[in-house]
Amino acid sequence: MSAPSPDSARSALEALRLEISKAVVGQDAAVTGLVVALLCRGHVLLEGVPGVAKTLLVRTLAATLELGTRRLQFTPDLMPSDVTGSLIYDARTAEFSFQPGPVFTNLLLADEINRTPPKTQASLLEAMEERQVSVDGTPRALPDPFLVAATQNPIEYEGTYPLPEAQLDRFLLKLNLPLPSREDEIDVLTRHAEGFDPRDLDSAGVRAVAGPAELEAARAGVAQTSIAAEVTGYVVDICRATRESPSFMLGVSPRGATALLASARAWAWLTGRDYVIPDDIKSFALPTLRHRVQLRPEAEMEGVTADSVINSILAHVPVPR
Repeated sequence: MSAPSPDSARSALEALRLEISKAVVGQDAAVTGLVVALLCRGHVLLEGVPGVAKTLLVRTLAATLELGTRRLQFTPDLMPSDVTGSLIYDARTAEFSFQPGPVFTNLLLADEINRTPPKTQASLLEAMEERQVSVDGTPRALPDPFLVAATQNPIEYEGTYPLPEAQLDRFLLKLNLPLPSREDEIDVLTRHAEGFDPRDLDSAGVRAVAGPAELEAARAGVAQTSIAAEVTGYVVDICRATRESPSFMLGVSPRGATALLASARAWAWLTGRDYVIPDDIKSFALPTLRHRVQLRPEAEMEGVTADSVINSILAHVPVPR
């Protein structure tokens, strides 16, 4: 069987939105962000109040892509070995064998990641950055594709451990999942009244429309998407402006600039172009940069948000023609 072409892979990924909409209502931006992250081999931080379908979204995405998925509930007593796996002594062979942890999957849903201590949070760092985990000094490769979709509740702070800047920087995108509109919420309730069961995606008619082969072909297509020098300069100007903003005590690093360019490149390819335009940069500036900056305390007290400052920067940085 021949490998799919980039064009057929794009068509398959476009069909994802229709399939996911059979189970998840009104989160198109989050769906797009997750697909972009898969194309960029990145990870996603999903933020939203409980009940906006964060878990259901990741499960449905895995089902439509024929990918393995595991859910790990992060709690204060979770240990690093509960994430990565550990060596188990086998009395029959008198040897230690490695028991893989839930991180050995394609899509890892790290639920409420900010409820576990920094030591356990850090156990994900190597997996996210190096695509491997080391147990007893032995590195073990993770499957490909591999994506961490971590969730956190923006309202509750009691009993939480905020993610450090070093770990936040490992997430390609931070996607905010809003409450649904009135029409979307009516749609959700109507589906449940008609028997929709979020634990049974098969009954909702969700089917696989793509797989690892399509993802690989899509990544090859993204790699061929060209970027003009002026567009690269535009990304640099935006990121440098965050470092010079009086509202930020921490601006975007060069890694953040690289992430913005990669996200925009994947989005350009998904929309059917083989080149990046400034509007692609603008489209992904907020989800790519909002978690890589840190507001000054006085700015926070005045009600300033990271999104509002980034939007102001986008309005003032000259756009290449």
